[in-house]
Amino acid sequence: MRTSTRLSFALGLLLPAAVIPWGCTGSDAPSEEPTTAPATDAAAKPTKEEAEAFAKTVDADLRRLWTDSSKKAWAYNTDITDEHEKALTESEEKAMAYLTEAMPKAHQMLQADGLDPAVARQLQLLKTATSLPAPSDPARRKKLAEIASKLSGMYGKGKYCSNPEDETTCKDLGQLSTTLATSDDWDEQLEAWNGWRTVSPPMKSMYQDFVTLGNEGAKEIGYDDVGQLWRAGYDMTPAEAEAETERLWQQVKPLYEQLHCHVRAELSKKYGEDKVKPDGLIPAHVTGNMWAQSWEGLYPMLEPNPGQPSLDVTKALTEQKWDHTKMVKSAESFFTSMGLDPLPDTFWERSMFVKPEGKEVVCHASAWDVDLNNDLRIKMCIEPTLDEFVTIHHELGHNYYYHYYYTEPVLFQQGAHDGFHEGIGDTLALSITPAYLHQLGLVAEVSESDEAVVNKQMLDALQKISFLPFGRMIDQWRWDVFAGEVSPEQWNEHWWKLRAEYQGVGAPNERPADAFDPGAKYHIPANTPYLRYFFAHVLQFQFHKALCDASGHEGPLHTCSIYGSKEAGDRLKVMLAMGASKPWPDALEAVAGTRQMDAAALVEYFGPLQSYLEEQNKDRTCGW
Repeated sequence: MRTSTRLSFALGLLLPAAVIPWGCTGSDAPSEEPTTAPATDAAAKPTKEEAEAFAKTVDADLRRLWTDSSKKAWAYNTDITDEHEKALTESEEKAMAYLTEAMPKAHQMLQADGLDPAVARQLQLLKTATSLPAPSDPARRKKLAEIASKLSGMYGKGKYCSNPEDETTCKDLGQLSTTLATSDDWDEQLEAWNGWRTVSPPMKSMYQDFVTLGNEGAKEIGYDDVGQLWRAGYDMTPAEAEAETERLWQQVKPLYEQLHCHVRAELSKKYGEDKVKPDGLIPAHVTGNMWAQSWEGLYPMLEPNPGQPSLDVTKALTEQKWDHTKMVKSAESFFTSMGLDPLPDTFWERSMFVKPEGKEVVCHASAWDVDLNNDLRIKMCIEPTLDEFVTIHHELGHNYYYHYYYTEPVLFQQGAHDGFHEGIGDTLALSITPAYLHQLGLVAEVSESDEAVVNKQMLDALQKISFLPFGRMIDQWRWDVFAGEVSPEQWNEHWWKLRAEYQGVGAPNERPADAFDPGAKYHIPANTPYLRYFFAHVLQFQFHKALCDASGHEGPLHTCSIYGSKEAGDRLKVMLAMGASKPWPDALEAVAGTRQMDAAALVEYFGPLQSYLEEQNKDRTCGW
């Protein structure tokens, strides 16, 4: 099954979530040059009026800068050319320069007495308003912008050619991923897996410069390194954010370990104990996914109870000739059934649903509001698969978040924290139950038997539970890299050390001396922080339980669908409209009635599967 990568950044400069990850066509330049952030006397305490004037100026300037970058990014992502890369780099450099000045001033302006809470909140958000802080030196800032553009472009254009002299032997990421998902030949899968990792070694030296320059920028605005800046963006101290991440991981780890144990045992039966050790790591290339982050491709082998009604939605989509428009229209209808607004006409006119002929594009699924004015769209290369169908719901979740907060100041046009933004669409996707799929004609019959429930939960867990340790470890690797705790010579080794520790997954062969396997995952060269996805996988179940309660659902959590519930829609809209105007505990309380993230709903949801896995594993040695 093909995997879609969900983006929140294009080249590392944090835009408000309303322009995730940016883009629309239109004018190539801002209507006017951005005003430099107002100068202040560093020795004098700013007044309330000065702070308010500063916030107003920044709002106008960032709106111009970020919409300009989003237009250039849309052009680049939908047509990768040197010209578009150059234009985007120049736009990014302008925004970097502005933030380099504005972010330290936000620290100073927060010292003013009597600040309006909304102004203080904007200033607080401005302190962490980039994922890639740039050095103040213009030459070094320009170099950082150029590297960011090139890394993203190298990934987007990446191909593996089994015979470099014959272009017909070249395969892109989508083709190689299809091989991993559909083949059960060890060597064929291994070639595809290794082939994609030939794209990333040329990135390594640039990534070294990228880390150095980013850390320079972070130090200039008061952080030890880029990773510390990222962890500061959660209305917690960086240390508290890291501790919260580990607390949530420990809540879900027992369930993951049971899934890992069962999957490993079945893979060992299939390939032999010499290839998949029954007490060792799972080789990364046999999970059906290029990064071993999602294992749903293994479902045919792992189906707990064959003979139950088929859950092969991909087959039904193909046989019934669902095209990209029908898939997106169906996803939209889920949102409107809850009383949310229809998507604007411009969404259908401006989105990229399929890969255009004759162009290199970034196919990774993403959602956009370029002009911060309800200019909603998605960018995907849609295939008729269940994974893509679910991904469309995810991306529309971003779009609906944009839609309900686009009238807010620009710094409020983002999720309560980035995990909220990633979790909304996936919350609704949890309501894509067999009964709902039957209603769409994609499942022939529905069974409520225990066996059918475990089948569906296995399919879901192979996507969602398998992802949890991967979502946990990617930023841990980058935090360690940015902090200088591992040298460039150790980067690849450290990557696989963390993957072994958290995932119980290992490289299928010895890695070459020049390997840079982290660069084979889009979010590394694109500088997209990844903790959001881990948080989202927890929050979506917490949101789901709260919205199910609002809808009046009775019965086990896994049977709930909020399709058609106006009560759930009303509660959801309150949170969406808040954007980032309040700290995330306030937004969480508005939808879930609690101020703490909690994985208990996730564990509750998968209760039937956990019982099944524990029974299957009772005579096995789990762990690694």
